[in-house]
Amino acid sequence: MKQRILIVGTGFAGLWSALSAARQLDLQARDDIEICVVAPQAQLHVRPRFYEADVARMRAPLDALFAVVGVRFVKGRVTGIDSEGQTLTYRDADLNEQSVSYSRLILASGSQVNRPALSGVEHAFDVDSLEQAEALERHLTGLRDLPDSPARNTVVVAGGGFTGIETATEMPARLRAILGEQAHVRVIVVDRGAQIGASLGAQVAPVVAEASAQQGVTWRLGSSVSAVDAGGVTLADGERIDALTVIWTVGVHASPLTAQLPAQRDAHGRLHVDRNLKVVGLDNLYAAGDTAFAATDDLGNHALMTCQHAIALGRSAGNNAAADLLGVAPMPYSQTKYVTCLDLGEWGALYTEGWDRQVVLTGAEGKQLKTQINTQWIYPPAAIRETALAAADPLIPVVA
Repeated sequence: MKQRILIVGTGFAGLWSALSAARQLDLQARDDIEICVVAPQAQLHVRPRFYEADVARMRAPLDALFAVVGVRFVKGRVTGIDSEGQTLTYRDADLNEQSVSYSRLILASGSQVNRPALSGVEHAFDVDSLEQAEALERHLTGLRDLPDSPARNTVVVAGGGFTGIETATEMPARLRAILGEQAHVRVIVVDRGAQIGASLGAQVAPVVAEASAQQGVTWRLGSSVSAVDAGGVTLADGERIDALTVIWTVGVHASPLTAQLPAQRDAHGRLHVDRNLKVVGLDNLYAAGDTAFAATDDLGNHALMTCQHAIALGRSAGNNAAADLLGVAPMPYSQTKYVTCLDLGEWGALYTEGWDRQVVLTGAEGKQLKTQINTQWIYPPAAIRETALAAADPLIPVVA
């Protein structure tokens, strides 16, 4: 029986794990090890773009790409991991329980938005998954059929972090496209921070404040949502905001599958991994992307739950899982350069470099770079074997 590298997930980390493992097998001219990916669909859902309009097109098919590099895809939703028995269970397309064994497992099952036990939170939308982002878009489009009112024209975004800022600053233009240029739209961000954009640091905050003010996005600072209902939100201080649209962007947590493993996790549920991305204490299991708590350098920085880090983590995890089976030297994960490119709607975008987020580009220049990233850089390579394998080299920097 062939040895098998099993990968859970077709997000950025899962995709690049598969390609990198295939590259390592190709380098060693080995065809006796199978690479298998398990996920609900053979698609990359381009999650960093879910705050945009026309979200249905934010997906990239992977069937042809997997075929040319020799990766087998299994359609299913993973339900359990037996790390001792090296077996994974999943529910197939017919909802039947199936199992598959592995020699090495790469857990790249991503993360999901934090939804607290809050009264009425089920009325809130989010932009965490393609399905939820599509539901939000259908809802927004349907607003044009409702009578004009402050509640119809108001969107409340709960959470002023990266996703909340991008969602909020994109929203005025999205609403006007649906409701008309003359509609009196309101976008309100509810955030616990003491100043606008505080979660992204002192360099970024003034830029976010400027972009927000120019587009009419207002902030309720030092506050939080205490309850949601079909007609709006109630804040912790008792303020009522009537809004037919509430969007929840308050943080994410690693896939629940990480909790099935007898291993140490961080506050976000991410598995502690060594520099080769092997889960500490589990010799046959690797983690990549939002499931991995991984050091990016020797300075105390750790990968964030972003596609920027997920791509590089996937390249390293796939390479090292294959190298482990082949008996060749692994390539320790390292990602010393960190950048931020924050979309700020019609105002433009903000590009920073370094963990202290030094501002490099703003406005139209930043927007040009953000558009390149969103429409080109983060998409899968072409379904050409040589091109795809070359792109999976762990030494290629995700950000030049």
